[in-house]
Amino acid sequence: FRTEVDVPDGVVGAVLSVTSHGVHEVSLGGVRVGDELLSPGWTAYRDVLPFSTYDVTDLIGGGSRVVLGATVAEGWYGERFGFDGNFATAYAGPIAFAAQLRLEDAEGVVTYLTTGTDWTASVVGPVTSASIYQGESFDARLADDALLRVGVDLPDARPAALLTDVLADDPQALADVRLDRLVPASTPPVRVTQTVAVQQVLTTPSGATVLDFGQNLVGGVRLRVDGPAGSTVTLRHAEVLENGELGVRPLRFAKATDTLTLAGDGPLEWAPAFTYHGFRYVEVTGWPGTLDPADLVAEVVHTDMVRTGHLTTSDPMLDQLHSNVVWGLRGNMVSLPTDCPQRDERLGWTGDIQVFTPTAAYLYDVSGFLGSWLRDLAADQVRGGTVPLVVPNPLPFPPAETAAWSDAATLVPDALFAQYGDPSVLAAQYASMRAWVEDVRAIAGSRDLWTGGFQLGDWLDPGAPPENPADARCDADIVTSAYYFRSTAALARAAQVLGNTRDAATYAALAHRIRAAFVAEFVTPAGRMMSDAHTAYALAIGFDLVTEPGLRQRLGDRLAELVRSHAYRIRTGFVGTPLLTGALDATGHTDVAYRLLLETGCPSWLYPVTMGATTVWERWDSMLPDGSINPGEMTSFNHYARGAVA
Repeated sequence: FRTEVDVPDGVVGAVLSVTSHGVHEVSLGGVRVGDELLSPGWTAYRDVLPFSTYDVTDLIGGGSRVVLGATVAEGWYGERFGFDGNFATAYAGPIAFAAQLRLEDAEGVVTYLTTGTDWTASVVGPVTSASIYQGESFDARLADDALLRVGVDLPDARPAALLTDVLADDPQALADVRLDRLVPASTPPVRVTQTVAVQQVLTTPSGATVLDFGQNLVGGVRLRVDGPAGSTVTLRHAEVLENGELGVRPLRFAKATDTLTLAGDGPLEWAPAFTYHGFRYVEVTGWPGTLDPADLVAEVVHTDMVRTGHLTTSDPMLDQLHSNVVWGLRGNMVSLPTDCPQRDERLGWTGDIQVFTPTAAYLYDVSGFLGSWLRDLAADQVRGGTVPLVVPNPLPFPPAETAAWSDAATLVPDALFAQYGDPSVLAAQYASMRAWVEDVRAIAGSRDLWTGGFQLGDWLDPGAPPENPADARCDADIVTSAYYFRSTAALARAAQVLGNTRDAATYAALAHRIRAAFVAEFVTPAGRMMSDAHTAYALAIGFDLVTEPGLRQRLGDRLAELVRSHAYRIRTGFVGTPLLTGALDATGHTDVAYRLLLETGCPSWLYPVTMGATTVWERWDSMLPDGSINPGEMTSFNHYARGAVA
């Protein structure tokens, strides 16, 4: 998209606001505006579309004529989402761009210039394809000066069309194009925060050239290259090697491949701008001449939050585990909190961030980042209060009440308030929190227990069959009822903080009844859970469902006994793992908690460290002891949820 702007004499201030359906890179007067990537990010587009604002006074001069333009790629807006190869776009309409340039002169007179049919547009350009999952292709032979110089129009240019005109025959899509969904960006931008040099250049058994950056990271590769016109450099990304070759099976349908076709007019420096990858290893093909590793560098990309928490210990393996958690957090916070950053998923799974928020809030200032995401959660929350499994929600099937996942509506704001003490997040989310608790209350009824329904339970319990990761040792009804209590108690606390004394009393009383019902249903007087599993005890203790000192101690003693009897190996999934060491410590078994933390056998927190991991894995054994990749369909090597122990 492109236009030329006549800047009046006497302009003393210029402010540019931009957004898009897709992801964009903007320039003014031949200079890139801002340094962020993948703006405006992924939000609940039908209800929330952020715009960014820049002071561009230094990029224009009074009495001049400058080019204002943007390259827009599909990004998340045009991505195809789904599972098992059944992918489809989730948002209606083509990619689009909107801009407003505000000019002010010394007399205070303000002029607004906006996108309209006086702009030109073209689909011809050097970025020939760009996909979050598949990668980016750039053909330098198609590069031109249209976005840099006055009087040089785009190739195959045509007048830009108004989005409302394009969608005129699609009432549903047209209904989604509303000005009231435009909001100022409230989260830090995604940008390059670090570079990592090549550590090794490997030759695989098949003869391929593979770069090892020594760290599983998220971003892309910036390269400098010179070669004949038409020659193409191809970069394939993966997190691990298997049998000495690039391990791409865990990527599923994601190609994670970038290509650069050279123009033959001298050295070129390039990096992808409209995609990102999760990788440690990069296979390079088509490199002209001899590859010098100094000509390639990995750029680390994530939402640029402020680091607040650090840890250094006397144990190098524990330090590595903590480092793995930090790298996993960074890599999974690219515009939204994702489950993983590499395969054909990268969705905002609510359960993952629900269990991880206390850790995230300690390590980084995530208040703006998660505050923005919670706004999307409320927007995607269906009438009646049900929270989808992923936010933003591009999936075609209706959401179902799912313990631990849907509870992100209450427990993420509760954790943010606990860490930062800012009640504004509770005020902003209170209606969403209350709607979720009332949704479950209707299911639980007078029994004050939430049981049955579709559940993921203690997801990825290491004892669950690979084909059924929800088949955990802990009874799913214990998980659901425990979370019903936890969310209700959080809502009562929020109401109290906000001065809503009536709701505070109502939900505190409800939480009291749920606690009593839980103990009566699931806890024996002898201090055994009806489901004699680590997670059951961790929930009862960690969520303060059992408060009678003697009974609570007996539960802790039994949990410690179970941990010892299983050789200090982890036997919990997503739900139990974050609570395990805390429950042991709270009942006087700190020695057992530390012994569990420092175990290196599989499954354990340190087993991946012994296998060379530099991020936290999705499965305790994502890589098997023999160096082969776990055959399970879900095998990410960058999944922060299990890092909640930090």
